[in-house]
Amino acid sequence: MTDAAALPGQPRGIVTSGQATARAVNVLAPNPSAMTLDGTNTWLVSEPGSELAVVIDPGPLDEGHLKAVIAAAEQAGKRVALTLLTHGHPDHAEGAGRFAELTGTKVRALDPAQRLGDEGLAAGNVIRTGGLELRVVGTPGHTADSLCFHLPADRAVLTGDTILGRGTTVVAHPDGRLGDYLDSLRRLRSLTVDDGVHTVLPGHGPVLDDAQGAVEFYLAHRAHRLAQVETAVENGLTTAEAVVARVYADVDRSLWPAATWSVRAQLEYLRDHGLIPGGPE
Repeated sequence: MTDAAALPGQPRGIVTSGQATARAVNVLAPNPSAMTLDGTNTWLVSEPGSELAVVIDPGPLDEGHLKAVIAAAEQAGKRVALTLLTHGHPDHAEGAGRFAELTGTKVRALDPAQRLGDEGLAAGNVIRTGGLELRVVGTPGHTADSLCFHLPADRAVLTGDTILGRGTTVVAHPDGRLGDYLDSLRRLRSLTVDDGVHTVLPGHGPVLDDAQGAVEFYLAHRAHRLAQVETAVENGLTTAEAVVARVYADVDRSLWPAATWSVRAQLEYLRDHGLIPGGPE
């Protein structure tokens, strides 16, 4: 068995509900799958001693899970005051409307279609609730509306699907774009270098204690996959599906449809940069 400390990002191991940092508690949703790993991590974030809490990504529309999030807040002597979304995929956001009904909170998101209330979210926003400070980081790429939340007091960043606790994420083409995603990874790397962020609180999978190592692994992985896709095209492969079968041969076939999104994003990137002549569709 590989020591977790030797893996990219130094994952903590098994994913469970509970305290992850001084200000962040995970409530794990019961929706495990090949795409969601152990399930969606719903984050309950609050300043120690405060009666107010912020929930990030209520998760799927599962009544039991939504009530478990509220119960976790109440057990800590807190009230949910605000709901935030990292992005609009159903495993993160489908339960937001019902959660807002249960808690009486507004839902803030980058995508207006995901909001409940007048306030949205944008890169550079600073959210202050009950003494807690969260800084909104624009990280498009997985989806166009993807955001991360920098929690400076814990030297942590909540990454949604931009960085996972295990494996790598999908660039969900055509909404997601690889160039945007690479820029977002570099933006997160700057948080680790310039702002001292060392902990990743992901939307799926275990907490990572080496944020910079995780980002560097993601960047290297993307460069490697991009080179493989370019080589596959040079060798005459003419469809995204054929490229997936060649480049992702070591990946579980149940993930090939998602891998096809990423390949289409990679092909678009290579065409845009003049690295392949037209390329397959």
